[in-house]
Amino acid sequence: MPLPPQHGRLKVKTTEEQAEAKRLEREKKLRQYVAATTAIFEKRKTGQLDKEALELTNQILGVNPDFATLWNFRREIILCLEREGSPEEMQLLCRGELSFLESCLRVNPKSYGTWHHRCWVMEHVPHPDWARELELCAKFLEIDERNFHCWDYRRFVVQRAQVSAADELHFTDHLITRNFSNYSSWHYRSRLLPRLHPDPRQPGRPTEAVLLKELELVQNAFFTDPNDQSAWFYHRWLLGRAEPELTILCVYVSREDASLAVAFSQPVVVTPGSCDLLLFADEAPLAVNWHTADGRNRPGLMWLCDLPASALNEHWPQHTFRVQWTGGESQKECVLFKGRSDGWCRDSVTEEQVFRCELSMEKSTVLQSELESCKELQALEPENKWCLLTIILLMRALDPLVYERETLSYFDTLKAADPMRSAYLDDLRSRFLVENSILRMEYAEARVVDLSGRVWAGGGARRTKRRGKRGLVGGAENREWQGVELED
Repeated sequence: MPLPPQHGRLKVKTTEEQAEAKRLEREKKLRQYVAATTAIFEKRKTGQLDKEALELTNQILGVNPDFATLWNFRREIILCLEREGSPEEMQLLCRGELSFLESCLRVNPKSYGTWHHRCWVMEHVPHPDWARELELCAKFLEIDERNFHCWDYRRFVVQRAQVSAADELHFTDHLITRNFSNYSSWHYRSRLLPRLHPDPRQPGRPTEAVLLKELELVQNAFFTDPNDQSAWFYHRWLLGRAEPELTILCVYVSREDASLAVAFSQPVVVTPGSCDLLLFADEAPLAVNWHTADGRNRPGLMWLCDLPASALNEHWPQHTFRVQWTGGESQKECVLFKGRSDGWCRDSVTEEQVFRCELSMEKSTVLQSELESCKELQALEPENKWCLLTIILLMRALDPLVYERETLSYFDTLKAADPMRSAYLDDLRSRFLVENSILRMEYAEARVVDLSGRVWAGGGARRTKRRGKRGLVGGAENREWQGVELED
């Protein structure tokens, strides 16, 4: 018996009918897209820079804001209309353009072309409303606080509108208070604070009073959420060293190899044939060819040259080599005495600073206080990898030899808490062991680095990367290594 007709009920499409309807809709949109794109390129080819062309690009960019060619065409149209119209008409045109751009950003908030075009429009609008643009940035950063396109645009607006660094710092206060896990805001603070409160003794760093206040803020952040990495990275920056000035740290000369090496505080490039790096032997200029250790002449901390036989006369009581960088901004002398196979000269501060990671040594009381705070947190969060790593780095910044045993213990705990990075931690641990041995050698003025008695990580492996060459030139770089295999 057939079922009676069911009146008053909506007919539900089957899966096949739905798929077919979607296919037809896609084909319709594709035809419209292709037709509009064809018309746009035809207009550009024939030079029709009119409002109709502007409307056609609206149709495409409204659904695909990453079509860079159409943004270029759109700028050509606007420039043409600007020449033909009045400033008032240009103001209205740009206002409509900004509104359209905002709708495109809702489609794709990370569209390179859209943000770039917005910068261009703001540079051409007769009367820009910078306050409105700051509000727009704030709105999009509420949606995605790490949208680097929006952050770049905000910096552009801040520069053009001459917004003060203090106002921008207040803006980061608002974002961080709302969400501690806002890495971009923490990073922005690291750029603003040195401008607002510069430390005259350390260029690029804030004053100690501001530093202490920031440490209190960041402690609140990682005590609230110890697993969030944003605050930990900012904490490391607060305790970090200022960028060292470009100076010559060490000069080393070898009679046996007939060579001379220069170590800098920052990577430099010595252009062949230039006067960037000059060498004088007994006050007479010496023409040499500088090169890096690997011969690739990339930016490097260490540069070497071969010395002619005339510069190493064995019968002379001594030879004085003077190296000068860029017009005398930095220079250093090295004396090679008769009967000696080598000689060097370096800053006395290098021995203490070179292996104390990237954290500052100047505020040891601050570092000690931070170490105690991190230990308190570690007692509450015994397996927190960020806390454990920070403790290791703080101990190394304070005194790598005094804290060596305790540091190795924390390495074991950290490896258990973060097994995915065990290879990296093994390498870091081995590196610290090598550096500690070099420090002991320096204090003892020894010529041999004996690492055979060390307890190595990673199943007894005794291979580590050779780093920190600026502290090794004239020292451990030319010493005898025992019990360890080094890799460059």
